[in-house]
Amino acid sequence: MRLAEIETITLNVGLVIFAAYIFFIIYDLAKKSKAGKFGTAVLFFALGLGLAAFLVKSVAVYMIEG
Repeated sequence: MRLAEIETITLNVGLVIFAAYIFFIIYDLAKKSKAGKFGTAVLFFALGLGLAAFLVKSVAVYMIEG
């Protein structure tokens, strides 16, 4: 296995771990603030959009580079 392949795999694994950690932080924030179901949904939607934009940008760059 080449170094570039190892770097790609570890980057993808790292991004998945990072995304899971961000969602855990949002959940913990909702729980500590006693946001309720609607408030939790709003937090996940609003704060999750930033993460989603980052991931969409990564996918778009990957598709453009081919």
